[in-house]
Amino acid sequence: MTRSTPQRSPKRVVNGILLLDKPTDISSNHALQKVKRLFNAKKAGHTGSLDPLATGMLPICFGEATKFSQFLLDSDKTYRVAAKLGVRTTTSDAEGEVVSTRAVPDLTMTMIDKACDQFRGEIDQVPSMYSALKYQGQPLYKYARQGITVERPSRRITVYQLDVTDIQQDQIFFDLRCSKGTYVRTIVDDLGELLGCGAHVASLRRLHVAHYPIDAMVDMESLEKIDNFEKLDQLLLPVSSCVITLPEVQLTESTAFYLRQGQSVFVPNIPSSGTVRLFTKNGIFLGLGECIDGKVTPRRLLATNSS
Repeated sequence: MTRSTPQRSPKRVVNGILLLDKPTDISSNHALQKVKRLFNAKKAGHTGSLDPLATGMLPICFGEATKFSQFLLDSDKTYRVAAKLGVRTTTSDAEGEVVSTRAVPDLTMTMIDKACDQFRGEIDQVPSMYSALKYQGQPLYKYARQGITVERPSRRITVYQLDVTDIQQDQIFFDLRCSKGTYVRTIVDDLGELLGCGAHVASLRRLHVAHYPIDAMVDMESLEKIDNFEKLDQLLLPVSSCVITLPEVQLTESTAFYLRQGQSVFVPNIPSSGTVRLFTKNGIFLGLGECIDGKVTPRRLLATNSS
């Protein structure tokens, strides 16, 4: 089937994960809706917003994959960041209004790296007022645009890696791997204050989400050139890929049948506890279960007609 199918044709049931290389200047939701239309997909969602100025990996979950999207939302992320020194903005990025400008001192790689020590490891971070966190049902950025500041409790995050890679005039470049809920803009703003000159994010690119490799990404331009649904579907990663770090348990055909009826089933040699990936002996992904006292209890299963 080609992608020239009339708009009123029924939406397709699509299952899998697309690693979109989000372009700049569009929101994550805009990118999602565009990809969803290209696939003529019935159901899709993204896992973790990127700001409009940011590019890079935005996993799009189709169909049954949306059941497991939380695992990607909760996963570690890796970013490549360019920070402009000497200018502080309202949003801590290039899209905000300038709050202040200051002279940039003579900084060496060693000086900057030492300052970055303040942001490595487990730290408490106060989310930006321009974040999408909700307060009384409204995202914080809506209050910020009205000039309203809301008290935000700090959150414990982890910066596993922060490597300064280059300095070019008034810009510094670094790679950062962090836990969920980390606001890179806030780190850059705080770093700028620590250096005494202010700073904001000039560019931001997400390189990794969880274990997914950068070379598996597909850009929007390439997607738009494909006019065949079969070829588009070939770009999808399996639903099970988003939970690949969990232990695997294989079930016999009869055991899988009873599990799908909602029953706990006995399976030999399984972990004593914890969440596991469930497969049939011939490699069909069933979903997730929980190991309890030698049995597997179904927790989140795929529809029986899903691959």
